This record gives sequence, C-alpha cells and structure tokens, in this order.
Amino acid sequence: MTLTGTGAGGIADRLVAKRHALPLSIALHLAPGAIITAGYVLVGAPLMTQLNWPPLLGLVLAMCVLLVPMELGLLLYLGRRRNGRASLRGVLDYVDRPTRPGPLAGIVAGLIVVVIVVSFVLSPLNNMIYKYLFSWIPFESTGGAGGFIAGYPRATVVITLAVSVVLSGIVLPAIEELYFRGFLLPRLAHLGRWAPVLNTALFSLYHFWTPWLFLSRLGFFLPTVWATWRKKDLRISLWVHCGANTLTQSVVLIAVLFGVGS
Repeated sequence: MTLTGTGAGGIADRLVAKRHALPLSIALHLAPGAIITAGYVLVGAPLMTQLNWPPLLGLVLAMCVLLVPMELGLLLYLGRRRNGRASLRGVLDYVDRPTRPGPLAGIVAGLIVVVIVVSFVLSPLNNMIYKYLFSWIPFESTGGAGGFIAGYPRATVVITLAVSVVLSGIVLPAIEELYFRGFLLPRLAHLGRWAPVLNTALFSLYHFWTPWLFLSRLGFFLPTVWATWRKKDLRISLWVHCGANTLTQSVVLIAVLFGVGS
C-alpha cells in the first residue's frame, strides 16, 4: 500500500520516507521529550509529592502515559497506514539481524560495560551540573542510589524501584530504541558518520527531565548508537539500553531489599 495524498496521509508519507529533512528529524527527536517533561513537572512530580511517593515514580508513570502513545503509537499508526495491517515493515530499519549471535553477545556485553563505567566516572560531573544549574527540577538528586529514594518508607521505596525496573528498565527503553534507532536513525543516513552522532545528541537532549545528564549520556551511549549504525542491527542498542538500565536499577533494588548501606 503506497501512501499518497495530503492531510494525514501526506504527513504519514513524509514520516515513512527514507530520508527526513533535518528540521523534521529534530522535531521528531525532541517533541516527545518536551511533552513528557511537561507531564512530569506539572502533574507527575506534584502528584507523587502530594501522595508522599518519590517523584521518580511520577516520572515513570508520565513516561508510560505519554511516551507509549507518542512513540510506539506513532510507529503502529504508520505501519498500519503503510501496510494496511498491523505491521512495522517499511517503518523500522536495522531489523534484518545481520550480526551472528556470538559476536552480537560480545558486542552487547562490552557496550554495557562501557555504559556503566563511563556513567560512573562522569557521575561527579553530573552532580556538579545538577547542583549549580538544575537543582530547581523536582528530581531531588542525581546522586546514584541514595537521593531520589532517601526519606521514604522502605515499602514505598521497594515498590517504586520494582516498578521502575520493569517499566524504565525494559518496557520504555525498548520502545525508545524502536523509535530512535529503528525509525529515526536510519532516516539520517544521508548525513553519513554524523548520523549516529546527531541521533545520540538529540536523544540525550530529548531527556529534558534530566538535562544535567546530557554530557554523560552523550558520552556513554554514543558507542552503542555508533555500533548499531555501523552494524545496521537494532538488537545492539535495544539489548544494551534495556540491559544497562535493568542491571543498574536491579542493583539498587537488591541493595534496598537486603539493607545494604542502611
């Protein structure tokens, strides 16, 4: 089924084209983040504060309510318009699985290590940027396992972290990878080697709710996006993103469950 015409069809045609104009690509990268941030700051964080729950949970819920329809919903809509049925064929790229399982596992494991090590090394920089520029944002702290859960009942913390492991550890990152690396990155191919750089920079900026992590996120995730672009294999960024998020958040949850540091 070929998309033709104007209106919704014309817009869909532009979106599934093999190449996105730079202004369109920037808008598609950043608009969801701006809307999620507005939902978090205006509704999610105040609501959780009123209920005496960590604002972190407000962020996760805001992402569920807003990210899922904006990113996954858009992909499903485009897939149905293009194919006449529920399919993402022609909407997502990098899905042909060109990397063999053995090398793929090695690449993913190595990149997860890179993500964790670089994020740890740059943590003092994140804290400094947060302290001097962004402490007005209701996230309470960027300080690792402590700040955003300190001062709440243990049961509240465990529930918050368990929900976060499932949603922001697996579900939401998987959707982000389909959208940012499976849909947006291939449509920047005309930029050559600048495509993964721009995609990573815009993805880092998209997280308006944690702007102090921009430099850190750019540093630790660019190798993953570069490898995904180079290998044309979406599984790389999908597994690294979900794996790193799940691992780091699970460590915090386990530490709380076993009373480490309490």
